[in-house]
Amino acid sequence: MVERIWRTRLIVPLVGLVGALGLAACGSSDDSSDSTSASSGGSGTIGFLLPETETARYETQDKPLFEQKVAELCPDCDILYQNADQDPTKQQSQVEAMVTQGVDVIVLDPVDSTSAAGMVTRATQADIPVISYDRLILNADLAAYAEFNSPEVGKQQGTALSEKLADDGNPKGPIVQINGDPKDNNAKLFKEGATSVFQAKGIDVAQEYDTPDWLPENAQKEMDQAITALGKDGFYGVLAANDGTAGGAIAALKGAGIDPSTIPVTGQDAELAAIQRIIAGEQYMTVYKPIKPLADNAATLAVAVVNGEDPADSDVINGSEDNGTEDVPAAITDTIPVFVDNVQDTIIKDDYWSVDEICTQEYAQACKEAGIQ
Repeated sequence: MVERIWRTRLIVPLVGLVGALGLAACGSSDDSSDSTSASSGGSGTIGFLLPETETARYETQDKPLFEQKVAELCPDCDILYQNADQDPTKQQSQVEAMVTQGVDVIVLDPVDSTSAAGMVTRATQADIPVISYDRLILNADLAAYAEFNSPEVGKQQGTALSEKLADDGNPKGPIVQINGDPKDNNAKLFKEGATSVFQAKGIDVAQEYDTPDWLPENAQKEMDQAITALGKDGFYGVLAANDGTAGGAIAALKGAGIDPSTIPVTGQDAELAAIQRIIAGEQYMTVYKPIKPLADNAATLAVAVVNGEDPADSDVINGSEDNGTEDVPAAITDTIPVFVDNVQDTIIKDDYWSVDEICTQEYAQACKEAGIQ
């Protein structure tokens, strides 16, 4: 295991390299979308790397919330922000640039949970601790992990769908299971959680797919294939691993002339479009993952490193996760299943989405009927 060094290091910016790769420290005059200003001054520099933009939450929630918490805890800290756009090679280059720049800590949400181990090795060899964010990096020496309980997310999806199937008189299914990207370790954990419920309930999974890159259009193609194989009346529910894949599956149902309100479809991430579909009766449920505590925990751990502290000793650590190399100290955030009848008490109450954002003209009547005004 690489020895971890918890200290604040003097950083000498390599301006030419950073400019070439679009990495600008916060507080600079560069207003590029790849740069984020958290402060001016700079007692420490935090690298923050997110995996993709297909999932709306990363740019609209994770990024600004992480920035806000860092600014609160460490006004003189700089943040170098990058998004890999679902490209592991691009993310490797981003990590390499941050190592060369000499950041104090890297908070990394990997595109590929397995190949990211090499990025961690590169960083730790330069005495830069890595905090895994949202997705666990496998077989790597990590400083800490800020996460949701991914198997529990899958169990919440599976339980919601199984209970709905029973209520509809189809307790054994069959169903279609549309999982996430096989490169994402979280997708594996979501799948394991949901599958454990289906096996316990004896639910027949008639067709199952893994969705490359989490793309909705890939999920739509998979659902089209399932409908062709099973027929329009050959299944009673769809386990979709997130809201993007749910949207793709629902588009396929509509395209086949199937009323989506008759086929319960799960989701995850509480994306705005998904909440609107739930209000309209097209999507059955989603799993709300409160991004603020997740981002706050990650920022707290990162600032601990900047302050020369071991993040494993932080008060936000409340568990651990085995990544194949070690038990990684983890800050775990709980998740909440959301249905039409508790949107008001979860999503709106937490200001995740406002009534005005949800209840646009197209959804005004549905909101009124759901008691959301």
